[in-house]
Amino acid sequence: MSLTIYHNPACGTSRNTLALIRATGSEPEVIEYLVQPPSRDELLSLIERMNIAPRDLLRQKGTPYADLGLDNETLTDDELIDAMIEHPLLINRPIVVGPRGVKLCRPSELVLDVLDQPLREPFVKEDGEVVSANG
Repeated sequence: MSLTIYHNPACGTSRNTLALIRATGSEPEVIEYLVQPPSRDELLSLIERMNIAPRDLLRQKGTPYADLGLDNETLTDDELIDAMIEHPLLINRPIVVGPRGVKLCRPSELVLDVLDQPLREPFVKEDGEVVSANG
C-alpha cells in the first residue's frame, strides 16, 4: 500500500514524522507541499479523509493567518480552502496518508496510527523525547 507524507523539511515535527516512518522500515512518497501544493480536489479529499473541518487544518503560527483575517468565524469552508490553496503555508503539517488512514501528525508519533509497520526500536525525536517501540 502506498504511503505519502505532505512534508515541510523546515518543520521539526515534519522531520520527526518522516524519520519515524523510516524507523518502521517504510519509505514514503515525500511531497514538499510548499513546492508542490495539493490541488483543491486533493486538499478537499485529505480533509474529508481526516474527518476534520477545513479550519482544523489551518496553521496560524508563522503564516499570513492573521493578516488575512482567517480568525473570522463567519468565513465559509470554501473561503478557508481558497486561502490554503492561495497560501499553502497555511496548511498545517505533516499530513500522512497511510495504509490505516490519513492523519495530521501533530505530535509526530500520531503517524504510528496510520502505519501498518511498528517501530523496530525506540525512536529519539530531535528534542530528545523518546517514542517507545511498544507504543
